[in-house]
This record gives sequence, structure tokens and C-alpha cells, in this order.
Amino acid sequence: MLLASFLALALISASQQFFEVDHRVRALVQVSRLPWLDIVMRTVSGLGENYGLIPLIGLGSALLWRPSRRWAVTLPLLMAGTGALQLIAKWAVDRPRPNLAAWGFPSGHVLSLVVYFGLMMYLLAISTAARSRRRLGYAGCVAIVLTVAFSRLYLEMHWASDVAGGFTLGLAYLLLTIWLVESIAARRDAGTRSEAQVDLADDQPAVGDVDPVVISV
Repeated sequence: MLLASFLALALISASQQFFEVDHRVRALVQVSRLPWLDIVMRTVSGLGENYGLIPLIGLGSALLWRPSRRWAVTLPLLMAGTGALQLIAKWAVDRPRPNLAAWGFPSGHVLSLVVYFGLMMYLLAISTAARSRRRLGYAGCVAIVLTVAFSRLYLEMHWASDVAGGFTLGLAYLLLTIWLVESIAARRDAGTRSEAQVDLADDQPAVGDVDPVVISV
């Protein structure tokens, strides 16, 4: 469903069309412009740039190394795929941004952060952390993604449909990756258990086998 939604948005965007909601959202956001808020939005938006993402990826991998080395190794590869995915999508659609710069659809900042923080939320959900800590983590991840998404609208770097495209493509890509990684891990675990059971069976004496006993009188 997410992928179908993204493709629908991409087809409309590729024809250089805009939704009525794009113009309405742009008008509403511009009403909220304040001099001091410009600096805040530029700073927050930096999380989706290379200089913001690279430290985030390094920190995430370091924190995941002990609890889940599988995901610690997968995270950089996942984010590299995100970069390639957004470049292909931007090149294919080639719709201008509100400020008339090229390659607006989808929002790469939103796509990247949806994948990154979406994975953090998934790992929190399957962790043994206290429920209160998990909820706090969920709230923090959602707040960061939504704030960055708003900053892209505020700075006139994207239309609302660009942001929606980043959300749908990012979630579809993340869910597919989680399914693949966990499926491969489950198969490996099943194979390991099967090998262990075979080894245990080999160590047991066969039915009818009797160890010789020497009785001294």
C-alpha cells in the first residue's frame, strides 16, 4: 500500500502537476515565518544533510553493536541504499521545488530520517527496555522526523506532496528491509538449531548398542 501510494504521487509529480493541498500548505506555513525561526529551521533541517546523517549513522551503529550486531552492520548499508533510492526517484520524477530548484520529489531529508528513526522505533519495540522508556523513544523519534519535515516546508525546499513521497517511500523501503533481514536471521537460527540437534543425536548411543561391562569377581 505504501509503495502504491508513492507510485501514484510520483506519476502525478512527474507530469509536473501539483495538488491543491500543496499550495494551501505552502500558504499556511509561510504565515508562520518569523526571523528567529529561520535559524532554528535551518539547524533542524541539517539533520537530513550529509553532515548530520553521517554522525547519526555512526552513533546508531555504535549503540547497536552490543545489543544487535546484525543491525549495527546493516544500518550503514540501509542508509546507503536510502541515498541511492532518493537519487533515482528524484532523477526519474524531476519536479522543481517551491524555490524553483531542481529535483524536489521526493524529500530526501524526510525519506532518510523516516528510515533511520523508523528503524530505531522498531528496535525499541522488540527490545526489553521498560515501557516508559520505549514510549519516550517513540515520541522523540516521531518529533524529530515531523520537525524536519516541517522545516523543509518552512524553508520552501519542498511541497507537501514531496514530503508525503518521502514518508511513503521511506516506510515501504524500511518495512521491506526489516522483513528481509529478519527472515534471513530466522533461517540462519533455524539451520543452527537443526545442526545442533543432529550433533546431539549423533552423540547419543544407538538403540540396541550395549557398552561392554567387565565384572571382576
